[in-house]
Amino acid sequence: MMLRTEFPIVGLGASAGGIQALEAFFRGMPENPGMAFVVVSHLSASHEHHLLDAIAGHTSLAVMIGVDNQQLEPNCVYLLPRDALMSIGQRRLRVIKRPANLSVRRPVDLFLSALAQDCRDYAAGVVLSGGNSDGTLGIKAIKEYGGLTMAQAADEDGPANSEMPASAIASGWIDFALPASEMGKKLVELGVGLSLPGEAAPDMQQGGDPDGLGASGAKIRELLRDGIGHDSSGYNDQDFMRRVRRRMQIKQLGTVDAYIDHLNQGSQEAIALFRDLSVGITNFFKDAEAFDVLTRLVIPELLQGRGATDTVRVWVPGCATGEEAYSLAILLREHMDTMAVPPRVRLFATDVDDWALLAARAARYPGQSLEGMSRERRDRHFLADGDGYVVNKQLRDMCIFAPHSVVRDPPFARIDLISCRNLLICSDRQVQQQVIPTFHYSLQPNGFLLLGASDDAGEVGSLFKTIERKHRIFQRRTGQTAAPRLAFSSWPLQAASLPSSTHRPGEAVGATLHAAIERQVLTRHAPAHVVINANGDVLYYSNGTGKFLQAEMGIPSHQVLTLARKGLRPDLRALLHEAAETGKSVRREGVAFEDDEGRLQRVSLEVEPLCWQRDTETRYLVLFFQRGMDSEGGAHSPAQAPQDGAARHVEIELLQARERLQSMAEEYEAALEELSSSNEELLSVNEELEASKEELVSLNEELHTVNDELHGKVDELDRCNNDLNVLFDKAAIATLFLDRNLIIRSFTPAIVDVFNILPSDCGRPITDLASRFDLPAFANDIEHVYTDYRPVERRIASPLDGKHYLLRMVPHSGADSSVDGVVVTFIDITDIIKVERRHRLLIADLQRRTRSLFAIVQNVAQSTLGDGDAFKRFDSRLSALERVRGALDVEWRIERRDATDYLLLDWAERGSPTSPDQMNQGRERLEQTLDVVLRGKTRVDFNPDGIACRIEIPLDGKSADVDKDE
Repeated sequence: MMLRTEFPIVGLGASAGGIQALEAFFRGMPENPGMAFVVVSHLSASHEHHLLDAIAGHTSLAVMIGVDNQQLEPNCVYLLPRDALMSIGQRRLRVIKRPANLSVRRPVDLFLSALAQDCRDYAAGVVLSGGNSDGTLGIKAIKEYGGLTMAQAADEDGPANSEMPASAIASGWIDFALPASEMGKKLVELGVGLSLPGEAAPDMQQGGDPDGLGASGAKIRELLRDGIGHDSSGYNDQDFMRRVRRRMQIKQLGTVDAYIDHLNQGSQEAIALFRDLSVGITNFFKDAEAFDVLTRLVIPELLQGRGATDTVRVWVPGCATGEEAYSLAILLREHMDTMAVPPRVRLFATDVDDWALLAARAARYPGQSLEGMSRERRDRHFLADGDGYVVNKQLRDMCIFAPHSVVRDPPFARIDLISCRNLLICSDRQVQQQVIPTFHYSLQPNGFLLLGASDDAGEVGSLFKTIERKHRIFQRRTGQTAAPRLAFSSWPLQAASLPSSTHRPGEAVGATLHAAIERQVLTRHAPAHVVINANGDVLYYSNGTGKFLQAEMGIPSHQVLTLARKGLRPDLRALLHEAAETGKSVRREGVAFEDDEGRLQRVSLEVEPLCWQRDTETRYLVLFFQRGMDSEGGAHSPAQAPQDGAARHVEIELLQARERLQSMAEEYEAALEELSSSNEELLSVNEELEASKEELVSLNEELHTVNDELHGKVDELDRCNNDLNVLFDKAAIATLFLDRNLIIRSFTPAIVDVFNILPSDCGRPITDLASRFDLPAFANDIEHVYTDYRPVERRIASPLDGKHYLLRMVPHSGADSSVDGVVVTFIDITDIIKVERRHRLLIADLQRRTRSLFAIVQNVAQSTLGDGDAFKRFDSRLSALERVRGALDVEWRIERRDATDYLLLDWAERGSPTSPDQMNQGRERLEQTLDVVLRGKTRVDFNPDGIACRIEIPLDGKSADVDKDE
């Protein structure tokens, strides 16, 4: 069985909350997707098998732990092993043990970056729930190589932690932000991978050109230019085709015509396509060896001998998001700090991508983009800002970011160093050969040029000398000047309006092209002629052009304007511009010039677009119609002509010079007005940027303050929640929280002693659960709480274990003070009931002893009747009691009524309670005892100074029996 060698590979990155997101992802994955999935997570080693089981429970795909050198197969899921990092090469996993000294873990970035390089447009990156910004740089890498990118959007499945997907979305490189459960279906719909270069759809290979896009591609370039103002003619056709087809795949459009219609509907798709074309990975100090050589060989010479009044000018074309520019600024700043009087440095960083320039001006980068930088350098030039870093103000003030096209716009001048390491690799050879002379023109004598290792620049050797070959560092040769090769028009005519042929300047034109040119010339003209491209390079000479073109002394050049004789250059330049802008044939009659012998000659010039069916490059046919010598001069030179003839020649030349001067003056005035307007706009934008910068700084400070307050609130909430949990656990008070429908909201652990309740019973009615008590009026009592807004209390007892509870129900008020529930508490009062019982026993015992005491008093009184010794002893004791006067006065006597003797006892107490309420319980007990036991009567009077009590007890021996033992 042969394995499929080309199938999509999807890298999934997740961290905190990632298990739930991964379950949702694979739950929504269709059967047999035809892709391999590699899951890279930050989860701890203990979660490895838990993650495997969680994914396997939601998909029919084979799920396994990845091993080193394992060949990936479709419809399989591979997990990152514990304590390891994972990469990929030739579609095989590369598993390495994670170094123990690795301070920051970025496993998602590591794998996605390797996946992008290995699988290119067959790679897909998915960022799910997780903390920090891991995965953002990996997503950028996948986007650079033409892959597909996704990030998790919020739904019921998360993300539980939105930092990772939010960082990826904010980078601008995400194609789809979807809920995790919808990603699988979208991946299968798109198929992720693109066909190989030779497998393009037939409708994209028009005109017999297998590598280009034909008329459709030219139409797309034109729409891109008209929609957002950027020219894409410099991108090579293969890369352009790959980006267009990726956009068609994302929009699920089957034909180029459908995509062109979609482009016509609005500018958003044009912006998206342009961003895909301009995407590039730039890191700080990318290719560290090149920067080391730059620091050693170029920077010292660049700043040597410069003072405070001097300015060093650096240009970084194609700066993308600014990492390259800030890296150079760091090197310059560090060397300037070693100088006593450093010069000023102006670093111009340009790009055609406005979004990338906004990111560069913001100067905020994720932490992982600085991982290759030393800690000392990072702390010196960057300020920590959350999970990222911001370039300090000193470096930001050195850099000026501006939109600029090296192909379309005029170049900068008087530059000391140009660093172009990311631009030429995506450009075709024509653009490369145009850009190198432009750089030569921009640099000052002995200025330096730094190119990328993959850049192809054929003309470097003739204009620059090599300083360091390996890292492509060059220096401008002295004594040579090459004018920049600018197109005749800001928007050169493209293949959509002019058929042309892919041809590189300097190569011989084939026989077929030669025949086509000869047929057109012989059909309409018979003059001398040349064929040039849009840059003015001569591609073909006919016979007889030596009268009109002449090579200058110095460096060989193919530029037609450089070769043309001096008298022809102004008119030829004007005709070339007019032909390029209008796309039509233009002509000028009677242009005068001097030949080699100094004779005045006249020629008619004509420039017309060259029509050739197989062209993919704009070309022009320049025709020279010989009109002979001036009629007044005959065969003689101007010095030998009659005086009036010479004057006429001078007048004609003067008239032509005035016309050209007037045209140049008008163009200069227009350019000056545009420059003035641009300068005013730049000043206005600069002021707005300064104001926005101050607002952003203020907003950032406020955000830090709010964030600190939020952290404090979260900590306080955690403490309160912990205290509440401890209270519920330790207080042992059974509590129920119910809503109006008796649905359980929550409860404390102690409630299990009252109800047979489980944690899963939240949300069920309390009436569905069995109770250990008989609560027939439970629902009615809760209803009374709702209606009367009053607490309800009652005592309940358990027939099983003899426990007693105080049942208390109080209304639960919401945020708006309305009653939205009830709180039911069961307080264990078993010990209180036992104490009450003991208290009643003690009171009964006291009452019994009181009855015995009064019986003894009665017997003593009876025994003291008469004058016996017993009476005297009793009288002396009462007298002794009487001596304790002041707080208490006691008097007693025996009085006979109706043949019955009564003992009268008067009790007067000062400083005692003056209200019946203060002694109600003791008084009642005394009266009850005297009445029941001794058939006595009591009368208590409460006076302002105390209490007066009279007790009358009959002494007839018929009182209740007294316990003989007492």
